[in-house]
Amino acid sequence: MWQIKLSKQATSFAEQERITDDKVLALVKKIINYAHGQTENLDVKKLKGAWKGYHRVRVGKIRMILKIDFDKHIIFIDRIDFRGNVYK
Repeated sequence: MWQIKLSKQATSFAEQERITDDKVLALVKKIINYAHGQTENLDVKKLKGAWKGYHRVRVGKIRMILKIDFDKHIIFIDRIDFRGNVYK
């Protein structure tokens, strides 16, 4: 069973933009399927530099930066924000 953890910033943004837990869970399920090699309609990119080890998921104008730990089955969503603000 996978465990999902959200940072304070990610939780705050989700509440402000009224992003429901169901939407986040559906996206996380797609990410897990994508990581296991299944075909999913996702825009996922490995990040470099200061964000090394993280992945970026693009959904419209919103970006999610997350870290996947396959050994412990933990997904940590570090940031959720609009395109121009997420990397700051």
